[in-house]
Amino acid sequence: MVGCDSNAERIPDRTGEVVNFMMTADLADYGEAEQKSIAALMAHHIDSSQIDFIAVAGDPIHWNGVMSVHDKMWILAFESVYTAKSLQKIPFYVVSGNHEYKGSVQAILDYSLHSERWNAPARYFSFERSIQNDQQKALWVFIDTTPLIDIYRTETYSDAAQQSIEKQLNWLDSTLITSTAYWKFVIGHHPIYADSRFPKSEQADMQERVGRILEKHQVDFYIAGHLHNFQHLKPEGKSVDYIVNSAASSGNTVNPLKETVFCSPDPGYSVFSVSADNVTFSFVNHKGQVIYRKIVEKR
Repeated sequence: MVGCDSNAERIPDRTGEVVNFMMTADLADYGEAEQKSIAALMAHHIDSSQIDFIAVAGDPIHWNGVMSVHDKMWILAFESVYTAKSLQKIPFYVVSGNHEYKGSVQAILDYSLHSERWNAPARYFSFERSIQNDQQKALWVFIDTTPLIDIYRTETYSDAAQQSIEKQLNWLDSTLITSTAYWKFVIGHHPIYADSRFPKSEQADMQERVGRILEKHQVDFYIAGHLHNFQHLKPEGKSVDYIVNSAASSGNTVNPLKETVFCSPDPGYSVFSVSADNVTFSFVNHKGQVIYRKIVEKR
């Protein structure tokens, strides 16, 4: 385990050489818990360092999701919380989690037309950004994990059963094959490897359907949410760094596994700096403390 490093909070801002992004997930929770204070920490971080975008690994609304773009939950869970000027200007790239499938996922997508900062162009999507002054690129792939897990393909979870597992996995495979990006990140709500209080079948489905594709293409990072705690895992014989980003609201207990490099029950967010040389990422808790920092070099 790596302890706190106060010097890790400020990340490089060399425009054109690096891409800096913030990871968040599970934004709202019952009673809002630490959400507003964490939002204030995120804003302060953006004010003091160059952050290019915020990636949201599912459950951006939580509870029962939203039923339309006019649902009151947009105000309660998002607009009235992320109010700082810096958070108004930065793009949020969003995928749905299991909670959004209790409402209308289409409303999550449609909100992109109502908010300049909200970017959910499809249930799953990807984009590339340049690093090292256009000499290299990094790829971000956002996947829609709820329909990929059998226990969610029920009437309780909206139209999850109507989404084609094969179509999304073929798209993921094709996107990773065709990209020449130097670094490849895949982001989804449900973990592939992690200590979890949820049924084991969740990770079994994700390992069989998604994990094998990520390992085949030697993806660098898979980043999830869902568990409301921080975890960094590196299973034996696997090439991918598996990360669980904690909730931006409330934390849950976590126990280390044999694959665990670091874990913490604290809520908070993560910050990544992507360069041609390495990727540096830090876990920042609800008190603004950098509780873990890791530098990953290219294999």
